[in-house]
Amino acid sequence: MEHRVTVVDAPSSRTRRFVRVPALLVVAGFLATTCGGSSPAGGVDSSHPSPHDDAGSQVDSGTARSGVRDGSSARDALANDASRSTSTDGASAPTHWIPAEDTTFYWDLSNADSTVDNTVNVGAYDIDGWNNSASEVAVLHARGLKVVCYMDVGTYEPDRPDSTDFPASLLGNGVQGWPGEYWLDVRPSSPNYAKLQAIMLARFRGCRSKGFDGVEPDNIDSFDGNDPGFPTTAADQLAYDEWVAETVHSLGLAVFQKNDTGQVADLVASFDGELDEECNKYSECATLAPYTAAHKPIWNAEYQEDGETTGAFCPADDSANIAGALLSLNLDGSLFQPCPDDVGLHN
Repeated sequence: MEHRVTVVDAPSSRTRRFVRVPALLVVAGFLATTCGGSSPAGGVDSSHPSPHDDAGSQVDSGTARSGVRDGSSARDALANDASRSTSTDGASAPTHWIPAEDTTFYWDLSNADSTVDNTVNVGAYDIDGWNNSASEVAVLHARGLKVVCYMDVGTYEPDRPDSTDFPASLLGNGVQGWPGEYWLDVRPSSPNYAKLQAIMLARFRGCRSKGFDGVEPDNIDSFDGNDPGFPTTAADQLAYDEWVAETVHSLGLAVFQKNDTGQVADLVASFDGELDEECNKYSECATLAPYTAAHKPIWNAEYQEDGETTGAFCPADDSANIAGALLSLNLDGSLFQPCPDDVGLHN
């Protein structure tokens, strides 16, 4: 697992990356719950990715695995999930958590299970979906909190339990500053798009199997100032992001847009809230206004290492109905200072 830090100091090319977590911790934290088995052996060579077969993702439960072997099966599995997310009379009805506009948040992507601070006075936790167990989610639920599952949907990471499921042709250019990590081909016209969908569906099902209430899909903006190695357009990214939101909703989970501020107006109807990094530092908070207008929560993380202070950004966040907090770039729980109005169990 990696933890997001600023690689390039420009709004159009910000990409957050993580501090590595031992692979055994990842396997124990995710596969034990979703599979009851061991992780795939081997992995993609970080210097020269090698092709993999077309086997389905290994991170889901046995029942779910049988539904994501190929593109048509993935579509069938998604349809089955959607049918379970309807009201008893057959009419479509939201069955997932609908976050309140004033939902307060805590964000920690580095700790796992017993090392997570479970005492923060907020309404929702956003934690890593691989490294935290169903037991950790249950502890937070016992406090009346909602729990969001962090999952990367836009880049390949070499030490994830399902890393061998990615065909080499899905992997593009390396992510700047992070050896072994590659941008994914998210274009619907890609010959392996159905395979990508199957892998992500299995990941989202893993979040559901642990009892998470929502998903934070990361790296949904490869087209914007980055160099993914594919001719990805804004329309390609929009279609993929909308598919992610639809798929997460079909599983009965909420979904938060992560960054990608340039497409907020197009995505606000599909997502339940926005998690943005440093909208004050980069003078982009105004672009998030469609979420406020839709009465959906906006979570804003500002980083101490970039010189931000709560005294400087909280008045602006408060006036814009944004839940703001000062954190460490490591997102490891070492620093969390929410704005004064953004505390309390609101979700």
